[in-house]
Amino acid sequence: MKPITVVLVCLLLDGLWLQEVDSKSMHVSSSNCCYKFVEKRISLQKIQCYRNTSSTCPYQKSLILKLIGGLQTCVLQTKPWVRAYFKRIKPCPGKEI
Repeated sequence: MKPITVVLVCLLLDGLWLQEVDSKSMHVSSSNCCYKFVEKRISLQKIQCYRNTSSTCPYQKSLILKLIGGLQTCVLQTKPWVRAYFKRIKPCPGKEI
C-alpha cells in the first residue's frame, strides 16, 4: 500500500472517531462509555450529579459526572476522592444527562 493511501485512511478513520464524541463532553463518547479519565480532584461544588457507564463499556468501574455548565467528564470509581464524593452526590435523573 502506498504511504499516501495509508495517511488518507488514517485521516478518514480519525475524522469518523471525532464525530462520535459528543460536543458537550470532555471525555464521554456518544455511546456512553469512558475512554479517558480525569485524574485531578474536581471541586464537589462543580458536580451536579453522576451516572454509570453502559454495561457494554470496557471500563466498568467508571462514572460519568455532569458538571455545572452542562459539561460531562469521566472518573474512575477506584480513586479515593471519587469514592468519598460518591456518598455525597446523587444520581442524575433519567437515562440521559
